[in-house]
Amino acid sequence: MVEKGADSSLNSPLLHISEGGLISSNGVIRTNDKNHTRQQVARELKRQLWLAGPLTLVGLLQYSLQMISVMFIGHLGELPLSGASMATSFATVTGFSLLMGMASALDTFCGQSYGAKQYHMLGIHMQRAMVVLLLVSVPLAVIWANTGEILKLLGQDHEIAAEAGKYAIWMIPTLFAYGLLQCLNRFLQTQSIVLPMVMCSAAAVFLHIPICWIFIYKVGLGLRGAAIASSISYSFNVLITMLYVKFSSSCSESWTGFSVKAFQNIPTYLRLAIPSACMVCLEMWSFELMVILSGLLPNPKLETSVLSISLNTGAVIWNFSLGMSGVGSTRVSNELGAGHPSAAKLAGCVVMTMVTIQGMLVGTFFILIRNVWGYAFSNEQEVVEYLAKMLPIVAVSEFFSGLQNVLSGIARGCGWQKIGAFVNLGSYYIVGVPFAILLAFGFHFGGKGLWFGIMSALIVQTSSLGIIAIRTNWDQEAKKATERVYDTVIPSNVVS
Repeated sequence: MVEKGADSSLNSPLLHISEGGLISSNGVIRTNDKNHTRQQVARELKRQLWLAGPLTLVGLLQYSLQMISVMFIGHLGELPLSGASMATSFATVTGFSLLMGMASALDTFCGQSYGAKQYHMLGIHMQRAMVVLLLVSVPLAVIWANTGEILKLLGQDHEIAAEAGKYAIWMIPTLFAYGLLQCLNRFLQTQSIVLPMVMCSAAAVFLHIPICWIFIYKVGLGLRGAAIASSISYSFNVLITMLYVKFSSSCSESWTGFSVKAFQNIPTYLRLAIPSACMVCLEMWSFELMVILSGLLPNPKLETSVLSISLNTGAVIWNFSLGMSGVGSTRVSNELGAGHPSAAKLAGCVVMTMVTIQGMLVGTFFILIRNVWGYAFSNEQEVVEYLAKMLPIVAVSEFFSGLQNVLSGIARGCGWQKIGAFVNLGSYYIVGVPFAILLAFGFHFGGKGLWFGIMSALIVQTSSLGIIAIRTNWDQEAKKATERVYDTVIPSNVVS
């Protein structure tokens, strides 16, 4: 079968029309345009469905590690729970979001190198990212070691800040493991090796539950035990993923061993890693800012409680679209690296259609259960009723969040991190946050006003990235991908 566009001589006398399409004189069937397009879409949909389920599971499993720790701590009392929750939020802002963002530059480098069949470069890119993230983790560890004092300076309750400080100090090993895990996962994801990621993440979660119970209750370490358990579980996840990469035949071409080449071209990596981090951090920090602002509203206990539940609910929905974001970045980067601009465009269209359907289904589900969802978090009728009013707003905002999540994945696949960083800066801090403050405090909409502000940011972000994607010259993007791949390529015979 001849690919669409492979031969422009459709009017050649060597071709004649058959019922199924065009047949050349040598008997090769060429399907008509509609049939060929349907086949392309079907193949792309099959590839994406194969990626989407496992990547979503990986996101949910890794998110559950921190959630399980907090659930165990919740049985120790209100003060430990408050301290651990504050420490986790502080860790997300000052560590996890930054490392996740910097590692996402591998979506571009590894994804496009894989598409260009420069397989040996994937291991080099991953090692380079690991070196950068480990170095960045050192000053972040110093910040975590002083979490308690920093929170006190920010005006937080001294008892809660002290508990948060204890938790953060023992979480420091998690910081280094988290960065390595992000690099390993993207190394595998860009090769569409996703089921091993699920198995490794699931093993870490199943190990985490008994470890938490042992360190918190049996050994009697309490809050510190939960932090130690998290460090062990993340490190275990890194170890078994590394073993898979080293010994699996699936990675035999992309992992060629440790190499000093990883220390070369670090500035090239940073040129994408820094704006990648800005993309992620600018977005995640705005949500944390909403929690802080909720504490300044009238009836702050109710507002903060409902907003926290809403954010946790949104985080669960967000992890579904995060898997789709990984699908978008992987498929687009692979096709651009392979020099297939039309296939990259098709991949973007298919994944956007999938996340739109997913967002509508998930949003409808949460709107339908809005009157009972609050009982999963609280027995207070006031909280349940307020949350029921908030959930439709959350559902709509998370629909747009899913769209922008996938568009951000497509941006990473293309290498548009700098553009994405400016879009996020404008969307959240020029539009979203000021609008949220105006609605919440100027028009007295309370917590709903904060969410409407975030929704406005998501709409602007989605619209901006969508316009950029629609107006993209995909042939030019394929040329840029080829230049990027071969600017950083290192001959495989010189890899040590």
